[in-house]
Amino acid sequence: MQRLSVPVHQLEKSENVFKSLSFADHPVASLPVSNPTKSFWIDSPGANPLAKEGSLGDLITEADVCIIGSGITGISAAYHLSRKAGLKVAVLEARDFCSGATGRNGGHLTTAVFEAFSAQAKLYGIEQAVRGYELENYTARAIVKIIEDHGLANTVDLVHGGHATLFFTEEEEHQSREDFRQAKEAGIDLTSVRWYTKEEMHKVHRTYYPAVKFDGYNLWPLKFVTELYNIAKRQLEARPGGLCLHTNTPVTSISASTTPDKWDLHTRRGMITCKYVIHATNAYASHLLPFLHGPEGIIPTRGQVIAVKALSLGSVTSWDGNEGFEYWFPRPGGDPGNPLVILGGGREAAGPGFEYYVTDDASVNERAGEALRDFLPSVFEGVQKTEPDMEWTGIMGYTKSKDPFVGPLKNQGQFIAAGFSGHGMPRTFACAEAVASMIIAEMEGKPCVVPTWLPDRYLTKYRM
Repeated sequence: MQRLSVPVHQLEKSENVFKSLSFADHPVASLPVSNPTKSFWIDSPGANPLAKEGSLGDLITEADVCIIGSGITGISAAYHLSRKAGLKVAVLEARDFCSGATGRNGGHLTTAVFEAFSAQAKLYGIEQAVRGYELENYTARAIVKIIEDHGLANTVDLVHGGHATLFFTEEEEHQSREDFRQAKEAGIDLTSVRWYTKEEMHKVHRTYYPAVKFDGYNLWPLKFVTELYNIAKRQLEARPGGLCLHTNTPVTSISASTTPDKWDLHTRRGMITCKYVIHATNAYASHLLPFLHGPEGIIPTRGQVIAVKALSLGSVTSWDGNEGFEYWFPRPGGDPGNPLVILGGGREAAGPGFEYYVTDDASVNERAGEALRDFLPSVFEGVQKTEPDMEWTGIMGYTKSKDPFVGPLKNQGQFIAAGFSGHGMPRTFACAEAVASMIIAEMEGKPCVVPTWLPDRYLTKYRM
C-alpha cells in the first residue's frame, strides 16, 4: 500500500488556523474574479444555457425581491418564493449563471447521516443536534422529489448509488462509531448504514482502508439549478408574477432608497429598487456586508477539484476520506472500466493557511493539485497516476461553527442564507426555504413559523 498523498489528522489544525488568522491582514471578500478556471460542470458543451441570460439589454428597475447570487441557494429561494402569487423577483449574478461554488463543487448530494453527532450534541444538546441532520434529510428528499416529479433524473444525471467514507486512521473510525452510537440513541434513522473491514473493502474495491457505507446521491448541480430556475419562472409567470435573471451584473453596493422601506441595489448597469433583498452570496457575503468579515462571519476558502480517468473503483457511487478533506465519485456513462472521476480536496496539502481568505478561482494551487493527482493511486491498488482532463477551483464560504447564517439581517428587509462551509448541497435548499418563508410571512403580516428541522444555531437572531 502506497503512502497517502495527503497529511492526516488535519481537521483540528485547520479549525485552529481558521480562528487564529488575523482577518485585519485580509480585506473583505472581493467580487468574484472575471476569468475563473474552467469547471467540468460549467464548461462542458451545452451545460449552461443560461450562462449569459440578461447580461445585455435593459436592466429591470423594480422588483419585490432581489436575490443576489444564482447558485443553488439563490435559485432555491426563487423557487420557494414562487408559491406566492404575483411576486416580481429578480436574480442578480456577478458572473455567468451558477458560476460560483455550486458550479464548481464535487457533485455530491450526501447528507451527514451521523457524522460529528457527538460534538454537535455536546455543543447544542441532543434535540438541536438532531435538527441539523433532519434538515439535511429533508433537503435531499425534497431535491430528489422535484427531480422525479418533473422527470429530470436523466437530465440532471441523478444517481442513487450510496456513499462510502474511508477511514485512514484508527482514530477516525473510533470517532465515527461513537457518533453512530450516539446518533442511534437519539433516534436518528441509520438503517442504511453498514460497516466494512479493510479486508472486505480490499476484496471489493482494492483498498486496504475500512469504511462505512450509507445512502447518498450524486447529480450534475448546475443542470439541477438550471431546471429549478425554469420551474420557478414558470410558476411565477403563471400566477401572475415574474422572475428575471441578470447575469454578469454584480451588485456593488446597497443603499436605503428614497422610497420608504425599500432598498436600492447599485450595479454597473444601473440601479434596481426592491422591498426585500436576499444575500445568497456565500463566500462573497462580506463584500456587501462587511460586518461578516473574519472568523465571526464568513471566510472565503478556496477548494480544488480535478476530473481524471481512473480504473473502476467498484459499484459505490461516491466517496470521501481523510476527515472529509477529499471527496470523489465516478461519473455515470463513458467507459465503466475507466470512468471519469470527479475528485476534490487537497486543501490540507495546499499550505499552512488551508486556502482561507482566498477568493481567486482563476488559478489553482500547485501543491493541492499534485496531492490530488497522487491521491487515488495512493488509496486504490491498480490506479495509475494520470494527468486530469480538467482542473478547477471554487470559493466556498466557511464559518467558525461550519453552520450557515440564515434569516433577517439588522437592515430591515434584508435576509441572508450563506456560509455553508463546503457542505451546501444538502443544506442550501432548506435554508433558502426558511428565508423565503420569512419574507412571505412578513409580506402577509403573519408570524413566521420556524420549521421544526431548522436548528436555532443557524438563525441570525441568535448569532448577530
